[in-house]
Amino acid sequence: MAVTMTEAAARHIRRSLDGRGKGEGIRLGVRTSGCSGLAYVLEFVDEVASEDQVFESHGVKVIVDPKSLVYLDGTELDFVREGLNEGFKFNNPNVRGECGCGESFNI
Repeated sequence: MAVTMTEAAARHIRRSLDGRGKGEGIRLGVRTSGCSGLAYVLEFVDEVASEDQVFESHGVKVIVDPKSLVYLDGTELDFVREGLNEGFKFNNPNVRGECGCGESFNI
């Protein structure tokens, strides 16, 4: 099982962690939400829990809890700029459908 990130995502996260002044990495998880069932959650991690899975890409740690890993296995986290917009993009091979607004997905 693995979760990876592109160099662009790692660069953006590293800048954010440096600006914050602390942190082990970023947590990627899922929660029940929206019309399709699941939504991605990103948050800074100051302390890694013993049950967490830690993946490292381009020198940045991605921390995933065991319950979320089932839905996130094989996911690549990217950071993209499209016109005036920028943000994280989740390339998740497990997704079978998304809601029309892009807020949530199902497996």
